[in-house]
Amino acid sequence: METYLLKKIEKCRKEMIELSTTYGLTSKKVVQSSKKLDNLLNEYQKK
Repeated sequence: METYLLKKIEKCRKEMIELSTTYGLTSKKVVQSSKKLDNLLNEYQKK
């Protein structure tokens, strides 16, 4: 489970970086991706 979660975190992080280079840091897409990443990181820290 932990490895799966780490892979999801890394995938989300890469997607957020790609979105930010395309749309800018304040883009709605980037903010949504950042929130998703935050949730994944919070889930990981709870374990």
